[in-house]
Amino acid sequence: MSRSPPFSPAAFLSHTGSGRSMANYAEDATIFAQGDAADAVFYLQKGKVKITIVSPHGREAVIGLLGKDEFFGEGCLTGQKLRIATAMAETNSEVMRIEKSALLLALREQPALSEQFMAHLLLRGLRVEEDLVDQLFNSSEKRLARALLLMANFGKEGKPEAIIGKVSQETLAKMIGTTRSRVSFFMNKFRKLGFIDYNGTIEVHSSLLGVVLRDHAPITQKTAKQTIAGGQIGK
Repeated sequence: MSRSPPFSPAAFLSHTGSGRSMANYAEDATIFAQGDAADAVFYLQKGKVKITIVSPHGREAVIGLLGKDEFFGEGCLTGQKLRIATAMAETNSEVMRIEKSALLLALREQPALSEQFMAHLLLRGLRVEEDLVDQLFNSSEKRLARALLLMANFGKEGKPEAIIGKVSQETLAKMIGTTRSRVSFFMNKFRKLGFIDYNGTIEVHSSLLGVVLRDHAPITQKTAKQTIAGGQIGK
């Protein structure tokens, strides 16, 4: 009598099955909308997904830009009946949809998946705390630098992804709570100082960390050269 193969979280999250389906979304396609029924969790296989929320007065804010191997829509597991935000494909994306009941069953029965999902929740909670501190205490220049570094995966395990796909200045402005004109000003400044290469797509260099790590004085051409020459940040 043959034994069943051991459970693999990677296989569970990449193959369709009971309560699990895969879908491809073109750029700007809606995965779920604010106010929709919250009955499933999603796992991003490929691409990028933007999470937005609209206030009763019609003001839109970007509260997350997610990359490969991230969960979203997990609020349904805590009793959320309706979606409080909208998820849209920022680029062409491949997404696994996992019905709430199927995921809850797997989390109860498979410790490896439960451990991976718990790690995701802890990291997401930490990110929310850091975002709040960022909004309360940091300048828009520093908030933009941090957002670019996060999108390029600086600080995560593995090699940073130096190239960021096409992200509009409007999206960046909504992420950090400022105007598009301010984002344009700082993007041009970062490019002039050699912190980024920017021509439709964005290449982030480790020297941009100096904007986030420097506490007081604004970044200028002189301080940028001192930061890079002094080796204050990783290469």
